[in-house]
Amino acid sequence: MTIGVLLVDDQPLMRVAFNLVLESQPDLAVLGEAGDGTEAVRLARQLRPDVVLMDVRMPGKDGIEATEEIIAACPDTRVLILTTFDLDEYAFAGLRAGASGFLIKNALPEELLAAIRTVAAGDAVVSPRVTRRLLETCAHQLPTHDGPVDSRLERLTARELEILTEVAKGKSNAEIAAELHLAEATVKTHLSRVLVKLELRDRVQAVVFAYETRLIKPS
Repeated sequence: MTIGVLLVDDQPLMRVAFNLVLESQPDLAVLGEAGDGTEAVRLARQLRPDVVLMDVRMPGKDGIEATEEIIAACPDTRVLILTTFDLDEYAFAGLRAGASGFLIKNALPEELLAAIRTVAAGDAVVSPRVTRRLLETCAHQLPTHDGPVDSRLERLTARELEILTEVAKGKSNAEIAAELHLAEATVKTHLSRVLVKLELRDRVQAVVFAYETRLIKPS
């Protein structure tokens, strides 16, 4: 199966570089290129790519707004944010907007290719630990009011809530399994149910959700 990719970057040379890397792979195909957020949304609606490589810092409609619109219009499309450094508030905003991860622009070609394939398969690129570190750094962007507990949490069983809490702490499935004395496969099953019940795309979105609902508070 070929993975269709939409390239979004306001720098033509960056698009050329990404194009060269992607077109060298038999399982990847560049469906189109966009130089701004508005064009990115239009092409995503038209081409329905599997993955969008999205630069966040662009004039006009930036990558965050474009990501929100693409996720809303094309729920099967995954967005991979491109940023200049890992603790970037734009990367954080991209995750909140629904991106499945972010990648540093100077990543090695093999890292870029692996990230695209991972996202296309439905997994998140950014580890929960990196996500948590990013959320801690950008905590001032999180809701600060102490309102009622989010009603969506009531959909979860006690065990599922426990699993979500451990995921939000940045732990892997293996670490959670050891902590809770469960089989790793059982943890994976519980996490899958959590994602379905909360209508989340992947475990990175689960970490963001846990912070936004104040299930986990920044330290």
